[in-house]
Amino acid sequence: MQRDFSPTTYILASKRNGTLYIGVTSNLLARIHQHRDGTFEGFTKDHGVKRLVWFEQHATMEHAITREKRLKKWERAWKIRLIEESNPLWRDLAEDLGFSPLD
Repeated sequence: MQRDFSPTTYILASKRNGTLYIGVTSNLLARIHQHRDGTFEGFTKDHGVKRLVWFEQHATMEHAITREKRLKKWERAWKIRLIEESNPLWRDLAEDLGFSPLD
């Protein structure tokens, strides 16, 4: 994974099969820091959604935003299936990027 400034669509979860959040960013590492530190108010802070369970990089921010909008319209079961195709144990993928474990 390119670590800096790569358009990325991502899914965070509060726990396995928990509350899901879909977002988009140009810098995944910085955005994960923001979610974990509670830097800004909102859904993820209110619901304790901090576990990176899926992400996908894109060639352009336009493609990443389009993917985010499509995923947000999906049924929950489809989102869970997407996560489990590549991350069946719902591992916190942020640990692979150098973040400390949440639990």
